[in-house]
Amino acid sequence: QVQLVQLGGGLVQPGGSLRLSCKVSGATLDYYTIGWFRQVPGKQREVVSCISPNYPRTWYDVSVEGRFTISRDVADNTVYLQMSSLKPEDAAVYYCAADPKRDCNTIGRWFRYLEAWGQGTLVTVSS
Repeated sequence: QVQLVQLGGGLVQPGGSLRLSCKVSGATLDYYTIGWFRQVPGKQREVVSCISPNYPRTWYDVSVEGRFTISRDVADNTVYLQMSSLKPEDAAVYYCAADPKRDCNTIGRWFRYLEAWGQGTLVTVSS
């Protein structure tokens, strides 16, 4: 069974930085696409970044491109999301998700069917 455990998050001032981590067990990053999603109340969960299993390719939503960086540590089976220059509109509950069938082009569209999700972590951006 694939399990994802998230760490990080919290309160940060606008312009600040946070790093989220997503520790994967029961699967290897060589075979799973990992996406970072966020959700605010009343809105659908949206993918903000993704890393593919092979050669690893990364993808970012335009709203975070240039400010967020996704990376992975294969030896530790952990994926990170480094968030910089945070804005109030980045505030949300952030989730990581893993799936062996979706790629970064489809993981957002098929988010309801992904194999595993982290527990979610709250990011608050406020002065």
